[in-house]
Amino acid sequence: MNTIEKIRQENLKTDVLPMNVGDTVQVDVKIIEGGKERIQAFTGTIIAKNGTGISQTVTLRRVVSGQGVERVIPLHSPRIAGFKMVREGRVRRAKLYYLRNQVGKAARVKAKRLS
Repeated sequence: MNTIEKIRQENLKTDVLPMNVGDTVQVDVKIIEGGKERIQAFTGTIIAKNGTGISQTVTLRRVVSGQGVERVIPLHSPRIAGFKMVREGRVRRAKLYYLRNQVGKAARVKAKRLS
């Protein structure tokens, strides 16, 4: 194994939740302002998953004050403090880009039934 691959393996997180497209998750992001560090939560629906290994990312979308906000979150970044599953969604597509054009209740993803 070369050195680059060794560094990638060392920096992989082991506590990443199994997440799927359509799930609503809360991501705790470490924010550094001046000399202080705090944790800010970002809750949104996963509309896309990209990459593998250390370069794996998820795209989260939520609506704030009527304005859609999307954020690409690298899963194995040291700035990510943790993930929390809010609810599991039931979708039939790998990318949910069509949610960008939806407004109101139409922009919601159905919850997965537990049976």
